[in-house]
Amino acid sequence: MFSKINTLGLFGLNAFPVDVETEISRGAPCFDIVGLADTAVKESRERIQAAFRASGEKFPVARVIVNLAPADTKKAGSMFDLAIFMAVMKCQGLINEDMSDCAFIGEVSLNGDIRSIAGVLPMVLCAVKEGFRRVFVPLENAYEASVVAGVEVYGAANVRDVIDHLRGDKPIEPQKEYVPRAAEYFESIDYADVKGQTLAKKALEYAAAGGHNLLMIGTPGSGKSMLAKRLPTILPAMTFEESIETTNIHSVSGFVNKENPLVVKRPFFSPHHTVSGAGLCGGGSVPKPGQISLSHNGVLFLDELPEFARPTLEMLRQPLEDRQVTISRASGTVTYPCSFMLVAAMNPCPCGYMGHPTKKCICSPNQARAYLNRISGPLLDRFDIHVEVAPVDFRSLSSTKKEESSAAIRERVQAAREIQKERFKGTDITCNARITSEIFHDVCPVTKEGNAMLEQVFDRMGLSARAYDRIVKVARTVADMDGSEMIDKSHIARAVQFRTLDRKYWTS
Repeated sequence: MFSKINTLGLFGLNAFPVDVETEISRGAPCFDIVGLADTAVKESRERIQAAFRASGEKFPVARVIVNLAPADTKKAGSMFDLAIFMAVMKCQGLINEDMSDCAFIGEVSLNGDIRSIAGVLPMVLCAVKEGFRRVFVPLENAYEASVVAGVEVYGAANVRDVIDHLRGDKPIEPQKEYVPRAAEYFESIDYADVKGQTLAKKALEYAAAGGHNLLMIGTPGSGKSMLAKRLPTILPAMTFEESIETTNIHSVSGFVNKENPLVVKRPFFSPHHTVSGAGLCGGGSVPKPGQISLSHNGVLFLDELPEFARPTLEMLRQPLEDRQVTISRASGTVTYPCSFMLVAAMNPCPCGYMGHPTKKCICSPNQARAYLNRISGPLLDRFDIHVEVAPVDFRSLSSTKKEESSAAIRERVQAAREIQKERFKGTDITCNARITSEIFHDVCPVTKEGNAMLEQVFDRMGLSARAYDRIVKVARTVADMDGSEMIDKSHIARAVQFRTLDRKYWTS
């Protein structure tokens, strides 16, 4: 007897179809699984046999061979359990319905329950591409799977539910398509909570409008973390494609909210400074996404930047340029997207009070220099905007005047992004920070006066090629905020204003 059931495997973000081929023949009773299966897959034999007993079905007393094809692709994880269970059922003739358009995904427990797994979304997306019309998933993952259009999703809590459905005894209702509630798009925090800090807010507005990396330097308690945490509230709304991309990564990591599975808010991740390189960029024997990939289409905030291990910080340089990170292990090579805004905050010295108007700094010049030098020049060069966050005075803190809300700022940011969307139509570029060298001069026209100022600034400040490039890109964003097609002298001046702190702190 022979049967074939469809399922899907996963390696990184790459889902692939798997055929569960089962043969039951005469011979000494055994249950073998072949097809380059890892330990978790092979251990499913005991889970499946126990689930047969728990569901009241009879496991064959015969030679049972299960092949996971293609046999030359490594299979890892417990998501094949349900498909193997159904393949054995089909092979015995216990289920006669045509299941060629079905895919089965899920881990089976000893009592027959179907447990939730990570990575359901990319697998269901692959199922649609393969032409499957019905997908059976764990009940807890049904909401997540229902995000995908073009397929009927059936959530089952127990293998008995699947058996009864396929036999027609007790049909399972298809999961309704998940539609995010309006409240899920909005944050409870707001820039209206931040008193003063006009310059810092403007810098964050420019960063949001152009997708630029930003570094904040200021004394303790000046509001750096408060400002950074509110940055996602002024970023443009995520498109459906961005939501799917981001949710894919969160799904593989097991971070999807079961009730609100689709990521519709810009991600914001703030790892502790003790994070390892693997935690930040991804890793493991089976490579998992790190914090930079979880921040895809959102914000990665590094608070107390000099406290991070220098080798860990240096690992950010390549992903910041390529917008993807490749992790190679013995099990294979995985590439995860990581198109994020890098926002960092730091004190100007170890005690934090260098330059404070009232508190005295107790650090020696050598201590301050050593502290700042924990940030390498190449990494510092990758911050498009630098801003000093000054202490807030009593008058600003005690003022009852209402500050500008995130919604008002977001309107201006959205208007600038719409200009960029039109400018980069037909390309993969999404914002000014991603402008490539091929179109740099075409999309960043500078007036004669602006070019003269830029030349003067370049010679006087001794800018690197990357710094020049980033100043022009920020100026392009400033011009977009002003509704100007040409980059003039005032736009260059404002961009340079946010590029001077490296000269103040690192070269003084």
